[in-house]
Amino acid sequence: MAELDEQVVAPARLRLMTALTAVSEAEFATLRDTLHVSDSVLSKHLGALEDVGYLRRHKGVHRGRRTTWISLTPRGRRALSAPARRPSSAPSPSRSAR
Repeated sequence: MAELDEQVVAPARLRLMTALTAVSEAEFATLRDTLHVSDSVLSKHLGALEDVGYLRRHKGVHRGRRTTWISLTPRGRRALSAPARRPSSAPSPSRSAR
């Protein structure tokens, strides 16, 4: 079974990235409400995913208010669809005895 990238494994991060696959970008408040998390929890996960290049944020105006828009990068989309690579130092799976 393929494994997800270690940056995506946390359930809240996986839900966040999965939610972003359905749209080109989403407003911070919409993501917060969809994921049922606090501003601080969402900000923490956004920062971690942005640090590894999986998403980007930009400021804008929505309904007369300043807001933050979040979108997945191509790298973030690949992280969800590609299996994690095993580190070269990891042992290979053993074969069963015949």
